[in-house]
Amino acid sequence: MRNRAVGLAFLIGLLVLSGCGSGVYYTITPTDPTAPPPVATQSGSVSVAPQYAAVGPSGSSQFKATVSGSGGVQWLVNGVAGGNATVGTVDANGNFTAPVALVQPVNVVVTAELANSAQSNYATAVVSLVASGVVSATGNPQVASYSITLPAPGSVYVEFGDSAAYGFPTSVQTTPSHYGGQLTVLVAGLRGNTAYHMRAQVVLNDGAALTDTDHTFTTGLPPETAVVEMTTTAGDTPQPGIETFDTLRPHEAVQAFATDLSGNVIWTYSYAGSIEDAVQPIKMLPNGHFLIQISYASSIPVQKGGIVIPGTLDEVREVDLAGSTIRSVTAAQLAKELPAQGAGIQLGSLHHDVLPLPNGHILLLFSVSKAFNDLPGYPGTTNVLGDELVDVDQNFSPDWVWNSFDHLDVNRHPYLFPDWTHSNALLYSADDHNVLLSVRHQNWIIKIDFEDGTGSGNILWRLGEGGDFRLEGGTDPTDWFYAQHGPSFFSTNTTGVFELGAMDNGDDRQFPAGVMCGVGGVAPCLYSTASVLQVNESGMSASLLKRYVPPGSIYSFFGGNVNPLADGDLEVNFCGATTGTLVQELREEDGIEEVVWQAVTKGTNQYRADRLPSLYPGVQW
Repeated sequence: MRNRAVGLAFLIGLLVLSGCGSGVYYTITPTDPTAPPPVATQSGSVSVAPQYAAVGPSGSSQFKATVSGSGGVQWLVNGVAGGNATVGTVDANGNFTAPVALVQPVNVVVTAELANSAQSNYATAVVSLVASGVVSATGNPQVASYSITLPAPGSVYVEFGDSAAYGFPTSVQTTPSHYGGQLTVLVAGLRGNTAYHMRAQVVLNDGAALTDTDHTFTTGLPPETAVVEMTTTAGDTPQPGIETFDTLRPHEAVQAFATDLSGNVIWTYSYAGSIEDAVQPIKMLPNGHFLIQISYASSIPVQKGGIVIPGTLDEVREVDLAGSTIRSVTAAQLAKELPAQGAGIQLGSLHHDVLPLPNGHILLLFSVSKAFNDLPGYPGTTNVLGDELVDVDQNFSPDWVWNSFDHLDVNRHPYLFPDWTHSNALLYSADDHNVLLSVRHQNWIIKIDFEDGTGSGNILWRLGEGGDFRLEGGTDPTDWFYAQHGPSFFSTNTTGVFELGAMDNGDDRQFPAGVMCGVGGVAPCLYSTASVLQVNESGMSASLLKRYVPPGSIYSFFGGNVNPLADGDLEVNFCGATTGTLVQELREEDGIEEVVWQAVTKGTNQYRADRLPSLYPGVQW
């Protein structure tokens, strides 16, 4: 019998004696493969199906040999007739059985050959032996780490649930090299103090697939978050997914967290800072990490004389689901790399928003102050607080800078001067690569010539009362947005004629001349709405498509956001209401916005609330 040599390396595990009893066990530290896996071959009159398979410990795979002509077939594993306990065995019918214990994930070759002409008539199949995954705890009591090593290139996702029916998938991860390697999937979205089942689904690039054995994992007790009461209207079904929150005040031990749509907390993020710190906001990245900005209120330099409590953070972090910081940068670090600000200008804090860009850059929002002398109505020296945008590359190196003092009139200040601009949100226009900036204290959303960091910085238009557009389908000036927050695009296109929504907080709402708010049936002076406008850039018009005023004319004086949902519903977050935060999912029925689902956090302000499909990009729960 010919012994066909197969170049495979078997690595030896570390033998460890158990702490009690007479048994021994092997602790294996899997190593990534350093050579490509074998390739199935065929010669002469023999063929084998399937050509590729993947099995776990004691797993089996049935192979079938087809012979054109006559002759008996014999089976080998790695050149050994019938195989052995180390590489696996194969019987006379082509049934392969993997070893009971796998010291190291490897590939073996199963051969079917004609006994009387083995050198010229044979076919091989490749079996990837995959050791069972290892599940362990992380620094987050609600997140498990699931590691599995593949001896060939491929991908893995983990499915999990509180029963063996599973039901919740993670995103797919691919092996680190074209040889294979170890994959570690962070499994998140778990309730606290709950037993979960989980297993990996493996698909190799050669088409072989494997379902790992079932693992169990019991979560720990999560830290305390704001209490969220959620209700779904009878007979209605909300847009599936999860809800993320970032609590602005009062200061909570955990400010960033996620719940299912019943209010069960399924993920939290904690950090060490001061009572001035706030998460504002959290945004999912394409790699499944979160981009989180942690800083203090941008108005501190004006309202509190520039005093910031020691230990307060002022940074942007990329964190994984377990809460580990992957990379970060502080405002102080960036300040050293930025160009000189000019006479009388002082860079302040990061604040309110951070925008990941498609090219991997990040757009940051800074406060910046400038001293002015004898402004109209403001004798003496006035420190005016404006904003600065900084585009940084993947290494946090500044690439483009925009300053509000270069582009806006400091003598226009409709609200809370000298906190002059108080910008609070950034949107990227994918169609023309420009940026929209919500400038709260100007009651404007402006479009800036950004062009992915090559633009002039000129303001292309100003949307809002006193801006460049005429309002259609509503009452001017009342139905514009005021002190707005959290805008979103409501159309797939972002230029030309497009739809834009915003939380209209209404702090300094204006009414037509001669109209007294709150008198004679006129709306109260202070109320908030969720509005959606159709913006026509060439016609310079803004048509009011939706204007939702919640029952009781709720006044949310700050924060909040407005988002379109995948099922066509509208999600609104009235963050700064007197009693706390009201988040609603609204569905239009016969021209009326009906509440499908809502979340209430009493006495707590959720700066933003967002419906995500899941905790994983591209995955719908």
